Formats: sequence, structure tokens, C-alpha cells
Amino acid sequence: MKISQKLALRYTRARINILSLAAPRKAAIKAFRLFCTPQQRVKKKGSSFFEKGERLSFRQNGHTVRGRRWLPEALPRKKVLIAHGFESASRHFDTYISALVEKGYEVVAFDAPAHGASGGSRILLPDYIGMLRTIEQNYGPFHSYMGHSLGGLAVALFLENTPHNKVTRLVLVAPAVETTSAVDLFGRALRLSPEVMKAMDDYVQETSGHHFDWYSLRRALHHVHATTLYLQDDEDRVTPVREALKVRDDAHPNLKFIFTNGLGHRKIYKDAEVMARIVAFL
Repeated sequence: MKISQKLALRYTRARINILSLAAPRKAAIKAFRLFCTPQQRVKKKGSSFFEKGERLSFRQNGHTVRGRRWLPEALPRKKVLIAHGFESASRHFDTYISALVEKGYEVVAFDAPAHGASGGSRILLPDYIGMLRTIEQNYGPFHSYMGHSLGGLAVALFLENTPHNKVTRLVLVAPAVETTSAVDLFGRALRLSPEVMKAMDDYVQETSGHHFDWYSLRRALHHVHATTLYLQDDEDRVTPVREALKVRDDAHPNLKFIFTNGLGHRKIYKDAEVMARIVAFL
């Protein structure tokens, strides 16, 4: 972490903790909004192939959500939807897009709210799920889905309430497993009191209809029937392998696991061998 980031963290932590002394709920709302706010945004353009994709957009919650669609030269055999992770963007998956188009697939990828070319300053899981639902309605139906990190969790939560079957293909790359784990880590970083943490959970339930523990990959996968490839690195510090092992222990018959070593959270989907296996699976 850079010195400027450390100073900003200390300042934010102090402000929220001072506010919590007089108004725990206001402190909780402020903390939650910070939790949902990306601290960096991908602004660079994608590869020349990426930029040639057909521009797509729609409005959601007062903001424009932007994406692209790529078509093969012949009629597409299948449609694939790609969902990126937190503080990422669809352009990071241009090598997958070009490989899948070359394979004869139609590919669609959008930047989530507050990411890449899309509008907004915060990303909430209900918004990500709603975005995927709109994409499915406007540009689907899709045969295959790929999600990395937060995108993997969002796709699973989306699919559990979307008609699909075992013919559907799903790739989860280092997916976020339990939102509660991310919230707990965030709370420790800001040294939030148990009272503020509970108020955050209550606020989420009031505004979305669910507590943090509902936003769970383990829970959602009990309702996902797609043939699924789950990739996880042993040294991932963002989505720890211990949580992936819990998913494996659930023994879903439709899930196949691939564990790598030394690639971490982002290099895993950039690895050539991993990419080849994913493209072949999809």
C-alpha cells in the first residue's frame, strides 16, 4: 500500500470511528458506501481487437452502463457473457474474447457500474445482478458464462434465478465466495466496532432485502445447475483458497476444480495454460 493510501485509510478510519460514537447508524452507512466504492478505475483502451467490438449501452439507476459485442465471421454457434471483477474492466479479457470469437462464438462483455467506461461511483451486488439480467434480456440467451472474482459471485447469484440447465457452461475464476469475509476484512481494516458492523448488516437488509450472508457463492451454487469449471490459485490473497476448498467439500456433481500455484488473484486468468483450458471448456 502506498503512503498516500495509508494516510487516506487512517483519515477515513478516524472520521468513521468518531462519527460512530454519536451516530452508529450514520457511521455504518458511510462505511458501507466506502466498501462499495472502487478506489481505482481502468481508463485505458483495450486492444485494437477489443475496440472493434460493437458498442452497447443501457441506463440503470440513473447511470449509463457500457459494453461491447463481438461477432464471428460465420453465424455464431454459441453466446458467451464475460463478467469482470472489482476494480477491473471488460478490456482485461480481450485475449479471451478474441479466442472465443475465433472459435465461432458471439461474445458480450460489459463494464459494471463504477467500472471502466460505465457510469456511477459505487457497485452493489444487486446492481451487478440487475445489470446481468438486463444483458440477458437484451442480448441473450447465453449458453456460457465466465466470471472473475466479484463477477463470478454476481454470475452465480444471477443464474440461481435464471432458467438454465446442465448444458449451460459456467467458468468461475477465483470467485468471491462469502461477502461476509470481505466485509469482516474491511471492518478490521477500519477498526469498526461490532455495533457499527451490525448496523451495516441491518442497513443492507433494509435496502436490498438480504443480509450480507445471503450474498454467498456457496449458498447460490446449490441452485446452479450449469456444468461448472472452478479455478483457484493456492496463493490468492483476495479470495483465499480455504473458501474454495469449502465449496469443493460441498461436493456438487456439476463442479470441476482446477487449482494452480503461484499465480495469485489476477495472474490466474492471464496465464496461457489457464486461458486455453477455459476457452476449450466454454
